[in-house]
Amino acid sequence: MARMTLSVVLATHNEEENLPGCLDSVRNLADEIIIVDGSSMDRTVEIAKKYGAKIKITTNKPNFHINKQMAIDMATGDWILQLDADEKVSPELVQEIKSEIRNPKSEINGYWMPRKNWFLGRFLMKGGQYPDYTLRLYRKGKGRLPQAHVHEQAEVMGRVEYLKQALLHYPYKNFASYLLKWNRYNDLLVMQIKESLENKNFIAKIGYGIGYSIIKPAHWFLTTYIRHKGFVDSWSGFIFSLFSALRFPVSYIRYLSL
Repeated sequence: MARMTLSVVLATHNEEENLPGCLDSVRNLADEIIIVDGSSMDRTVEIAKKYGAKIKITTNKPNFHINKQMAIDMATGDWILQLDADEKVSPELVQEIKSEIRNPKSEINGYWMPRKNWFLGRFLMKGGQYPDYTLRLYRKGKGRLPQAHVHEQAEVMGRVEYLKQALLHYPYKNFASYLLKWNRYNDLLVMQIKESLENKNFIAKIGYGIGYSIIKPAHWFLTTYIRHKGFVDSWSGFIFSLFSALRFPVSYIRYLSL
C-alpha cells in the first residue's frame, strides 16, 4: 500500500510574524504546503517561499473561508490539514496525525482535534475554552468549508473521529491585538443585529435590546466564569469572560448609533 501524503493548507494576509512558527511546526509532517495569500503588504509571501510552499496570490476576501477553500482545492495530498497562521501543531499532535494517516481506517474521513487558546500569558483551560474541538484534518475530496460565517466548521462527508493531542492557537500578541479583533467581531455582530431587526416592530426591537443589553451578557458571563469555572484560569479567565459578555451590549449600542 502506497504511503498516504498530507497537504497543509493556509489562507494568509499580512502574517509575517505568525507564519514562521506555524510552518516550522509542520516541517516533519507536511508533504506539501499550499498558501493562498490575500495580497499581503508585508513579508508573508517571501517567508512562505522559503518553506517551499506553493503560493497563489488573490484578493483579501471579506469572508476568509473563500481563500481557505481555494487552498483546499489546490491540495494534492491524500489528506488535508487546514491551519491558520496563528496556530502551531504540537509535537505530540504531529505524531498522532502521522500515526492515523499511515494506518488509515477506510471508514474514517476526518478528525476533530482539541485546540488550546493562548490568552494573556496562558492557555485557557476552563471557561468553555478547552477542548475547543475544531475539524481540520480530512481526506481530500471529503471536506469543504461553508462560506456563510467566519467561525463555521468544515463539513466532512462520512465518519469523523477525534484526536487526543492539541492544536496550539496564539490568536493575540497582546491585549491591544485582542481588542482589535474583538472590535472586528463586534462589527460583524452589529450587521447580524441589523439583519435580524429589519422589518421588526417596535415591541420586538425593545425585547431584542433587553436581551442584548442585560440577559445575554449576564448569561454569558455566569456560564463561562462560574458554570464552566473560568475563574480557574485566574485573571486571564476573568478578562476573557468579561469581554466575551460585553460584546453583546457594545454591539447593540453600536447598532443604535447606525
